[in-house]
Amino acid sequence: MKCIKAIRASKGVDVGDIKRVDEKTAMNMVGSSWQYISKTEWKLSRGKKVVEMEVNPNHETDKVLINEAAAVSLNTAAQYQKDKEKKKKKNEKVS
Repeated sequence: MKCIKAIRASKGVDVGDIKRVDEKTAMNMVGSSWQYISKTEWKLSRGKKVVEMEVNPNHETDKVLINEAAAVSLNTAAQYQKDKEKKKKKNEKVS
């Protein structure tokens, strides 16, 4: 199995469409309209969903299209940062 990505729009295909096909089909399709991509890129293209996240310090939320796993990672990083700031404030009060 190979992963391919459309690099040119054609009948029924938009630029950026990603498919996973068998090796013979991929060999016939790759050329001026399709290119090989990594399996990781194919995996990341699946399961996209809209997630609301804080993007700027004014607490305005923007809808961002990201992979669900990336959203979990970003939320974990944000929580880590908040915990780090709480510890810093707590240490400042003690000192």
